[in-house]
Amino acid sequence: MGRTPSSGGGNNRKSRHRRIADILAEDEESSDESVVQGCGGDRYSGGGGMLPVFLNDQSDLVEVMLELDEESMVVRSVTPTSAAAMETPFAARESSGSLSQCSSTASRIRRKFSWLLSPTPRRTLAEMLAAEEAASAAGSSPLPPPAAAISSRESRRIRARLERTRSGAQRALKGLRFISRTTVGAAAGDAGELWRRVEARFAALAEDGLLSREDFGECIGMVDSKEFAVGIFDALARRRRQNLERVTKEELHDFWLQISDQSFDARLQIFFDMADTNVDGRITRQEVQELIILSASANKLAKLQEQAEEYAALIMEELDPENLGYIELWQLEALLLQRDTYMNYSRPLSSASAAAWSQNITAGGASGPKQQHQRQRRPRFSIRRAADRLQMAARENWQRAWVVAVWMITMAALFAWKFAQYRHRSAFRVMGYCLPVAKGAAETLKLNMALVLFPVCRNTLTWLRSTRARLFVPFDDNITFHKMIATAIVIGILLHAGNHLACDFPRLTNASPAHYQLVERYFGRVRPTYGSLVVGVEGLTGIAMVVLMSVSFTLATHRFRKNGVRLPFPLNRLTGFNAFWYSHHLLALVYLLLLLHGYFVYLIHRWYQRTTWMYICVPLLLYVGERNLRAFRSQAYSVKILKVSLLPGNVLTVTMSKPHGFRYRSGQYIFLQCPAISPFEWHPFSITSAPGDDYLSVHIRTSGDWTQELKRIFVEKYFTPHLVGKATFDGLGLLGQKSLPRLFVDGPYGAPAQDFRNYDVLLLVGLGIGATPFISILRDLLNNIKLADELMDLAMETSRSDVSSTSYSLSTSSSSNRKRSYRTSSAHFYWVTREAGSFEWFKGVMNDVADMDKKGVIEMHNYLTSVYEERDARTTLLSMVQALNHAKHGVDIVSGTRVRTHFARPNWKEVFTKLASKHPDATVGVFYCGAPTLAKELRNLSLEMSHRTSTRFHFHKEHF
Repeated sequence: MGRTPSSGGGNNRKSRHRRIADILAEDEESSDESVVQGCGGDRYSGGGGMLPVFLNDQSDLVEVMLELDEESMVVRSVTPTSAAAMETPFAARESSGSLSQCSSTASRIRRKFSWLLSPTPRRTLAEMLAAEEAASAAGSSPLPPPAAAISSRESRRIRARLERTRSGAQRALKGLRFISRTTVGAAAGDAGELWRRVEARFAALAEDGLLSREDFGECIGMVDSKEFAVGIFDALARRRRQNLERVTKEELHDFWLQISDQSFDARLQIFFDMADTNVDGRITRQEVQELIILSASANKLAKLQEQAEEYAALIMEELDPENLGYIELWQLEALLLQRDTYMNYSRPLSSASAAAWSQNITAGGASGPKQQHQRQRRPRFSIRRAADRLQMAARENWQRAWVVAVWMITMAALFAWKFAQYRHRSAFRVMGYCLPVAKGAAETLKLNMALVLFPVCRNTLTWLRSTRARLFVPFDDNITFHKMIATAIVIGILLHAGNHLACDFPRLTNASPAHYQLVERYFGRVRPTYGSLVVGVEGLTGIAMVVLMSVSFTLATHRFRKNGVRLPFPLNRLTGFNAFWYSHHLLALVYLLLLLHGYFVYLIHRWYQRTTWMYICVPLLLYVGERNLRAFRSQAYSVKILKVSLLPGNVLTVTMSKPHGFRYRSGQYIFLQCPAISPFEWHPFSITSAPGDDYLSVHIRTSGDWTQELKRIFVEKYFTPHLVGKATFDGLGLLGQKSLPRLFVDGPYGAPAQDFRNYDVLLLVGLGIGATPFISILRDLLNNIKLADELMDLAMETSRSDVSSTSYSLSTSSSSNRKRSYRTSSAHFYWVTREAGSFEWFKGVMNDVADMDKKGVIEMHNYLTSVYEERDARTTLLSMVQALNHAKHGVDIVSGTRVRTHFARPNWKEVFTKLASKHPDATVGVFYCGAPTLAKELRNLSLEMSHRTSTRFHFHKEHF
């Protein structure tokens, strides 16, 4: 029941005053919680409304009298209501305690309706009305008085409670978590196990049984977010009305129970308290800004910290339309529960990622398969399941299978042929089975030394990729086949050299005179010694080949080539790409020694039986011809450097003039040589420009010796940053045209991605710098979209002219561009990177896609894995800022483009499932460039979804 003074200032002011019970009743009616029930289960109401949850004690019902004068609004009295008196005789006997109860209730009401008595200074109503009249007289919009603003906010609060759906609450339960897999580890157990881990860390960090405030983050598992953890610590300490610097184990356990609470409302209150530093139940813009800085610092997003003030104003503009200068708990809750609404609202502003935000990655992507594996036990063996897997494997690997089968059958046939041939010769009686085994292995060595050159004849493979041979030969696996042949060569050397040195030579030198007469015509009348056999032409050439090939093969292994082996100086120069590159050139000497070794071979006199040259002449000539072609072509393809940019993440972008007659396809790569660094070294880089561009561009990550030296040359001699004092690689620099380093180009060479035109739909997945092969494809698709738009405009213009002229011009245009058309109708690009600065590499391409692709042909999805997953409390506010900024300005806060950035990793199974449902009966080309860890998962998903759905996924992996 409300009462206004007789001197109230008008009907419009009186109409704003209602009984507190009515407001509370509306609060209760707008919620989806159950109605408060009494001891007997009966429902009670006060003032015509249902009672709120926090007044569930029937004996605690009160009547509040408000008085409104010209300067303030105050609580005049708080008295028990009749409902409380009628409750029970026991309650009547307790009426003596009503004063304390009323005081308690009054304090709760004041906390619930903090605007009744605000600690902040306010203008009087007379001042408000005077300001409003002055504004009206000046012709400007009237200033909203506090009562009107508060009433407007209260209406929004009630509406928000009404719109709070159960599904929204269920989604919220998955978010805003302080304890997640990033804090407790991937293999998190039950609550007891998690607390035992915290106890163990407490024992290691505590001093005198007390844990310091600075060590709280490490203790609960937030090792990389200690500042954020300190914010949690302070919020929990303010709840206890204490200013703590250290806590005991019992207090730590109380903090742990609060932050690990499964209730979303409890976690929301902690998050709110982190911002509410003055404990007044309100969050100002400054406090929102501090929380944004804290969240950005936890995720190592320096750019967001610099713009925290702008984003805080954006949140206040969205949540505080009444301009009261603060927001309350329910507004923050509404913002979190309406996440999908904000995301969908901002969707039309980015046609390039129209379906991107609908993906629910609250599980963090990478944990999805693991959680499913934990929920499901390994199924029992089934013949049908085994047959399905066999069918899937055959469908995926039939090209590799027949090539490997033919190769192995050929080796077996050659080995068996030579084994049988020497099994029936007289020398077999002297040296036994060691001789035919050694000769059989030698025959396979001849074959493999010839075949090992074919997979590295890049020009030949590039030409074969454009023929129908690509339908049954897996050219994408050329390096894998090269390594398999090298492994077979190692086995052949062990069998051949091992049998000769350990078996044949000792048995020959120790043979009896009668047995030696059987082989006397091959070795002479004087029986050779073991030393003479070793130092002969055959022995020296064989041992030299073994030594050289051992060095070359060892330095070509993955650990040596990728600097995985740490050696002391000066042996450290034996690791890295340079060591691999130069040691492989030792094989040229190996082939010369092989020809000599094959000519002076034991036990053979006739020239046509010395077959080594027959095996290797064709592939060796082909390889030598290709190397000469590279040398001549590189001189003709000398390029002029147009622009060099140093981008975040140690990436160097080089834009060069396009040589005359240089033609390439999207997805191909070139070799670069810089004589200023080395006149012998050639390094491969994916082309990032489109075939239709009048320039060539490559993106080079400076991680190796050669790339670091190239960066040093540009930085120290030619590069000038725009801003003095700013790190050189953070800015863009243009080169002067004096004494520029020369660059030679060799190529282009074929790569798996160049066949993208053969698929209906593209799924392009790039990890970090692995996105470079696909940028050229995106640019090519954009050029095709632009060409289609131009043809459409041409058709519209010429439709107004003569019909015959129109048909002629259109037919000419279509025929001239017929070769450019292809079957690809849709492309989905997923770029996963750990560094936020990486998005600067292709910022222009992403904006061009958003601007030009009006039909949604290209969908771009950026994922930043260094940021905590979206359900983590450290990322919650950033996700909201991201959605609001994209909805208002159409720009992503992380990448600075119109393409939104997701946090954590994609859920690849969901990606494949959506593609299969969106493109039934289509052929999807899955192209991947990055670390081999993800390749296996994408390959398995391609097989699984091809088997389960009508969509066919074909997986291709780039090697880099």
